[in-house]
Amino acid sequence: MLITEIKPKEEILAKLNKDEKTFVIQCYGCKEVYYPADEIDGFVKEHNFQSILIDYLCNREYVRKYSDKFSLEITNTKNILIFSCGTGVQSFTEVLVETGKFAGKTVHAGCNTLYVNGFQGLTPACHNCAQCGTCYLNYTAGICPVTACSKGLLNGQCGGCKNGKCEVDKEMDCGWEKIFNKLNKTGKLDNKVHLRNFKIVP
Repeated sequence: MLITEIKPKEEILAKLNKDEKTFVIQCYGCKEVYYPADEIDGFVKEHNFQSILIDYLCNREYVRKYSDKFSLEITNTKNILIFSCGTGVQSFTEVLVETGKFAGKTVHAGCNTLYVNGFQGLTPACHNCAQCGTCYLNYTAGICPVTACSKGLLNGQCGGCKNGKCEVDKEMDCGWEKIFNKLNKTGKLDNKVHLRNFKIVP
C-alpha cells in the first residue's frame, strides 16, 4: 500500500505564481493508495482552483487521452498542480514533453508519497516512485532523481556519464542530464548552475 499526503501548503503556494492561472488534477484511480481527498478538496476550494478528478494518471495512454480531453483548460493555464503519487506526476510530465503541445507549462507535485509495508498494487506504469516521503519533482522538472538515476543521487550528475548515458547501465539515459536539459528548456535553470554541480535546494 502507498500513502500520499498533501505537501505543506506553504511549499505548494511558493511554487505557484498567484498572478498565473493554476489547473489542478486529482488522481483517484488506485485503491491501493491512501489519498487525503478531504484535505486536498479543502485546499483547492480555498484557493478557487479549477480542478478535475481522473483515474490512473500513472498510465501514459490515459494521460494522452486526458491531455486531449482537457486541452483547452491546459492551454489556458500556466501551472498544472497534480495531486497523486509520484508516478502520476512523472507520467503526466513526460507526455506533455513528448507531445510538445503544451510548451512552457509547469507541472507541480502537490503530494509526498510514503512507503508502508504490504501489497503495492498493480499499475501499468513506466515510471517508479521510490516513496521517499519528500518528493523532489518540483525541483527537478518532474523527473525523479532517485529513480531516474541508477545511483539515486540527489545532487548530480556524477562523473561517470558519457554521451548522455549512465556508466552503470550503458543503455540508460543519465537521469540528471535529462533533468538539466528539461530545466534549461523550460527556462527554470539558473545560468550560473552547471550540470556537474547541480544541487537541489528546497
